[in-house]
Amino acid sequence: MGIQRNDDSQGARTAQSQFSDTLPGEEYVSISYLKPVLHLLATSVLAEDQEDTDLTKSIKTKVLAYLSDKYNDPSIQELLDVASFLDPRFKTQYFSPNNIPTIKTRLETEMMESARCAYNQEKRSRTETSSRSQIVQPSGEKVKKSLGSFFRTAVASSVYPKQPGDVAEAELNSYLMTPAIDEEDDPLAWWKVHKINFLRLCNMARKYLCIPATGAPSECLFSAGGNMVTCTRSSLKPAKVGMLVFLAKNL
Repeated sequence: MGIQRNDDSQGARTAQSQFSDTLPGEEYVSISYLKPVLHLLATSVLAEDQEDTDLTKSIKTKVLAYLSDKYNDPSIQELLDVASFLDPRFKTQYFSPNNIPTIKTRLETEMMESARCAYNQEKRSRTETSSRSQIVQPSGEKVKKSLGSFFRTAVASSVYPKQPGDVAEAELNSYLMTPAIDEEDDPLAWWKVHKINFLRLCNMARKYLCIPATGAPSECLFSAGGNMVTCTRSSLKPAKVGMLVFLAKNL
């Protein structure tokens, strides 16, 4: 009986061994991977098979129930949906189409807020630059104008300014119409190339795709630091340790 139970549990472990052995080999796993991975576990890796014993089926069911409960919070679900949406490999593939309006509304709001902050910062910068130029310019001296300065005001007044909400919506719709990239391609490299087409949405991608799916990368960094700061090298400066860890992880 004990041998039979061990074989059953071994079968459940074998079902996910190939998948779990792949994860440590990934250089960086973003949070955008969570929704696709959960879908893969539910539909393939931990899906019940006709040859599964009752114990194997019970183990798979309990694992899936645990994962479902762990990510059941609505705020977490929305975060995972947004991250998956911003990954050009997945977009809307792994969540309900009914969630698309909510995700677009959230991103539009964040994009407009980001644009508003950038505009205010640029405005303050222009004001400070103008104030400094007025201080440097001697009083009574006539300011020379270039030929281009006569056209600046005319062009600016003739162009109808686009509303931030319209720009955000246009970027989202254009992004959804672009074809998805291969699952093995780098989403960050894609955003680097297409940043010029999605200036505001690119900032949202940078915000969400930088979130790691697990704590393993940070744990590896602490382990690397612990291997360098030993009893015989306890006088290393923090800055030197940081440089050594950076070299160890990037060479």
